[in-house]
Amino acid sequence: MGIISVEQKDRLYWLGRYSERVYSTLRLYSNSFDSMIDEIVDSYADFCRMIDIPNIYASKDDFRNHYPFDENNPDSILSNLNRAYDNAIVLREEIGSETLSYIQLAIYDMNKAKVSRAPLIEMQRVIDNILAFWGIADDIIDSEQIRNIIKTGKRIERIDLYARLGMSRKELEREIFRLAPRIERSYIEYDKEKINMLKKLVAEPEIDYYKIVSEVEAIL
Repeated sequence: MGIISVEQKDRLYWLGRYSERVYSTLRLYSNSFDSMIDEIVDSYADFCRMIDIPNIYASKDDFRNHYPFDENNPDSILSNLNRAYDNAIVLREEIGSETLSYIQLAIYDMNKAKVSRAPLIEMQRVIDNILAFWGIADDIIDSEQIRNIIKTGKRIERIDLYARLGMSRKELEREIFRLAPRIERSYIEYDKEKINMLKKLVAEPEIDYYKIVSEVEAIL
């Protein structure tokens, strides 16, 4: 492939971010699904607070039914999956039809989960399809720059979510140090000082998670 346009770079970056957002929030939701059924004190408000989305839900049942599947809710898992697809379909020539097909399969399984009595089964297939998407992208996409832009978006989104969730120092360190060489090889403009700041923040005796979110969001 020749020169990658600014629009293509932006779409590749957001394809990485949205696919990661779907993967991580779906895993988090799936892990919380069973406990929400039996809990006495509703925890969905804490879930919304952790991932920094508005709590627009009337009850835990409303949350369980609408957060994953409501296409009219911009923060829903399905809405983010649709945004990943919107970017992927425009990038068909850059990423290949086979790579695109795994995002299509993820949407298909998410819609099956919406009407299923056992939605976690289909949700696991969505997770598997996102993993397959990343794997086939590595195998099929010849351009190292394209792969690195997608992975840059993926890593930035993961650091953002991990910091919001208060993940361990080890997890955050791993993602920050994996982002540094990836963003360098993506050849997209970024603030190198933000990378250095992230490394310093994660090494502090007490981690300032809000500062990490602020810094990672300002890298590009």
